[in-house]
Amino acid sequence: MGEVLDRVEQHAEEIRAAGAEGDKLMRLAEGTAGRLRASGAIRMLQPKQYGGLEVHPREFAETTMAIGAMDGAAGWVTGIVGVHPWELAFFDTKAQDEVWGRDPDTWMASPYAPMGVAKPVDGGYLLNGRWSFSSGTDHCQWVMIGAAVGDEQGKRLMPPQTMHVLLPRSDYEIDQESWDVVGLRGTGSKDLIVKDAFVPAYRTIDAAKVFDGTAPKDAGRTETLYNFPFSCIFPLGITSSLIGIAEGALACHIAAQKSRVAITGVAIKEDPYVLYAIGDAAAEIAASRAAILETVDRFWDMVERGQDVTFEMRAIGRRTQTAAAWRVVRAVDEIFARSGGGALQMKTPLQRFWRDAHAGLSHAIHVPGSIFHSSALTQLGGEPQGIHRSMI
Repeated sequence: MGEVLDRVEQHAEEIRAAGAEGDKLMRLAEGTAGRLRASGAIRMLQPKQYGGLEVHPREFAETTMAIGAMDGAAGWVTGIVGVHPWELAFFDTKAQDEVWGRDPDTWMASPYAPMGVAKPVDGGYLLNGRWSFSSGTDHCQWVMIGAAVGDEQGKRLMPPQTMHVLLPRSDYEIDQESWDVVGLRGTGSKDLIVKDAFVPAYRTIDAAKVFDGTAPKDAGRTETLYNFPFSCIFPLGITSSLIGIAEGALACHIAAQKSRVAITGVAIKEDPYVLYAIGDAAAEIAASRAAILETVDRFWDMVERGQDVTFEMRAIGRRTQTAAAWRVVRAVDEIFARSGGGALQMKTPLQRFWRDAHAGLSHAIHVPGSIFHSSALTQLGGEPQGIHRSMI
């Protein structure tokens, strides 16, 4: 295990126990957020010159999985908030100094979707809008969000141009009433509201350059980590947390079945159908884990050797990642359906893992249609266009 996971494992029982509290609070419990902060989990992809660890993305993924197996919401926040330091490494050093200069453990929320408009003004932009699904936002001091570039009247430019912009906590409002959901409740993925916030130009970056790999080169980043494809590293945190959730569900199921006796009086461990379901689910979850880690290792080795990770390779990597997410959630359904009525009790963590798994699958990064289309078309010699190139 890595050093971060070693530290997290020391508080595994506390993180597991606090999952129910986070579910009620609709944000991570303070103790959980504090333990993640102290462990360095959010600094794993952060530059060393700002107190980061610059670990291999595989270690980031494995740590996120382990945290997700303790508490789904904690894993989700780790996987999402933990990617933002990677991108901040491409911003102007003045912006990096503002965020990390005083405290390297400063967290940034998101989302990347361009739900607001940035109108050009002298020295920067004037930003307005409302953004949904800002995971972990109550525990963050900054936000990195997507914005559509506007004209002088504040209307979106056509064709669309998108930036990622940085705002301090004083420049946006969190709508505390906007997050009341069935799963991943503890992530506190609330709406953000921005009204006429001035964003200096140095706190913005062209989103297209992040996606196509130009941003790290423009920033002078030569490290393998920062030249890693965005379309692999951003989905990695999200899907890793979902795989961890599935592993947590499987562990809960197995623990409960060891002593369970069916209404017929037969011990569950003597029921061949339940045993098959456990074996099948475990195999699917393990295969999904191995598949996305293999992609990470292969892409890392290519980048380290200076080789181009082609569009086709990235599309297949996204297909692997998306398919892994769907497989693990189907596996969770199989074991939950064979857990007996006791699993429905709100006091049991299994029902929370089940809810969190389905909520996690609904993220846009797990929509298979365009990804499967693009990967197959590219392999057949075609050239995907429009939405079929998005996030690849």
